[in-house]
Amino acid sequence: MSTFYNIIFMLGGLGMFLYGMRIMGDGLKSSSGGTMKNALAKVTNKPIMGLIFGCLVTAMIQSSTATIVLTVGLVGAGFLTFRQSVGIVFGANVGTAITAQIIRLMDVDAGSGSIINFFKSENLASIALIVGIILIMFVHTRSSNTTGNVLMGFGILFMGLMNMSTGVSYMKDSVSGLLVAFEGNYFLGFLAGVAVTGLIQSSSAVVGIIQTIASSVGVKFCGIFAVIIGVNIGDCITTFLVCRIGAKKEQIRTCLVHIIYNVFAALLLITSLIILRMTGIMPDAFWNKTLNSGGVANVHGLFRLIPAVVLIPFANRFAAIAEKIVPEVAGDEEEDDIERNLRELDMHLITNPKLALDECEHLIGHMADVSIKNYNSTIKQFFEFKKKRAGKILYREDLLDRMADACNQYIVAVSPHVTRDIDNRTQSFQLRALTCFERIGDLAININDSVVKLYETDKHFSEIAQQELQIAYDCIRDILQLTVNAYKNDDVALARQVEPLEEVIDELIEDLRGRHVYRMTHNECDIFNGIEYQNLLGNLERISDQCSDLAVYLLGRHDDSINGKEHIYIHNLHHSDNKQYMELFQTNYETYFGRLNIIPPSNADLLKAQAVNASNEAPVDGAAEAAAVVAESQTADASAESSSDPS
Repeated sequence: MSTFYNIIFMLGGLGMFLYGMRIMGDGLKSSSGGTMKNALAKVTNKPIMGLIFGCLVTAMIQSSTATIVLTVGLVGAGFLTFRQSVGIVFGANVGTAITAQIIRLMDVDAGSGSIINFFKSENLASIALIVGIILIMFVHTRSSNTTGNVLMGFGILFMGLMNMSTGVSYMKDSVSGLLVAFEGNYFLGFLAGVAVTGLIQSSSAVVGIIQTIASSVGVKFCGIFAVIIGVNIGDCITTFLVCRIGAKKEQIRTCLVHIIYNVFAALLLITSLIILRMTGIMPDAFWNKTLNSGGVANVHGLFRLIPAVVLIPFANRFAAIAEKIVPEVAGDEEEDDIERNLRELDMHLITNPKLALDECEHLIGHMADVSIKNYNSTIKQFFEFKKKRAGKILYREDLLDRMADACNQYIVAVSPHVTRDIDNRTQSFQLRALTCFERIGDLAININDSVVKLYETDKHFSEIAQQELQIAYDCIRDILQLTVNAYKNDDVALARQVEPLEEVIDELIEDLRGRHVYRMTHNECDIFNGIEYQNLLGNLERISDQCSDLAVYLLGRHDDSINGKEHIYIHNLHHSDNKQYMELFQTNYETYFGRLNIIPPSNADLLKAQAVNASNEAPVDGAAEAAAVVAESQTADASAESSSDPS
């Protein structure tokens, strides 16, 4: 019965070890997301650079699996190419040996008066736990919480190791018998390493178990070398299973390189050991040498480092093998590009909010590009209708909807991992931004519907109406481009230029409505054309409203006094004497109204008044009916706008 409880005690220690690794890794990842991204961005086509960066990143986050999953996610997002990822995979395999070097602190032995005593595992664990809980409970800052979590994870990790070591020491005879079995059957040891690593899903944990056994009863090199080689293979299979779910071709290739590399590394190690034994270069004394925790760490480190150094010159060969196993399928270039953009949000990145939200922002930038492209195509349809273009417009709208849905779902998936205020604010802004671009896409489709109706009924606006609409189209195109540039560059200065232009657009749309009512009441336009003209103007105005919303959201992202009080900010801006706002308004007013040959604002107001007065006079030849229909259409547009845009 005592053996049963000893096993429970040892497994409890293993649980603490794994949980400590997870807490420490999560803390390091949350604090170093930007650092990892910047480091990986510097990876060139030289595999040696990828190896160095992969090793450093893995050393930071204490998990080769996490590094490779992260790399697979960045490949899927288009941030890294497949060829660039190969070197990182090599480096991740080397970097994971750092954990074993940390665990070797268990072997530190010194008197209480020696400074080396500070580095004994029980002392480091206790200090880490004390400092960590103080930072979490009493400091209450973002950086203190992150640092506290890392220290708590470090302390729990070592407490788990000590519990495992204690449990093993109670079962010396059983453990020694198990290791003797591996000494005489290397294949069995290899399979044990593969199986246990696949079960625990952590090569560091398995090596940590071997180190605790080494600290308690000692292990011979001939008894554990095959196990460690098996651990390397088991680690890459676990990673492949994680990365394979929902992966694309480039990502599957990255996973395959991890397996191919580890298989070749295992063959290299086995072949080298056989040659060294047969030639007598490796003597019996070393072969049967008893290793402590530090010795196991060194063997593990050499088994990771030597194959990486020897095989890195053949990195491109490994990449070619993976590409041959998973070949590229040729397809339509534009469709491939669209699908690639849509699939940028990789679920392998959600545990690192900084990287995940960066990719989400990148995709929303693609939404912005698609919305502008669809708007421009819709305007081209008005002046030159083409059925093929109509199909593309609908296809892009479907793409926008799918991108918006994917972004929404992705941000929800990221939410549980968000711990920093800056990431929380980014989430809120992105949800608003993608909603604005989706609505802009919907409004472009509304414009397209009006254009289609005009085409199908063979209706045409008068020459002067078309000229006026061209000015409105150009004005909306300019505010759209300005807004997209502000978003993609996160540019506050550009965002401040949007609202003055939006106010000019409001004035312009109102003026064009008055002009068209005047034409209708003087029998220069029929009822059908009048309704579609008003629909076009209404949708154009609402596009500018979305641009205004997005710009003020961007300002709020950087200014706490605006964030959450956007309507108050806009109201105060309109009723202030802000010099920049007034100058931009006047410049834009003169630019667009100048094309209508109305330079002084007073003349524009007079013309509106004349148009309104003319609409109130007794019309002739059915003009009253036309004016009533248009008025009813304007009322319906206003009602629809208020219901669809609650903001």
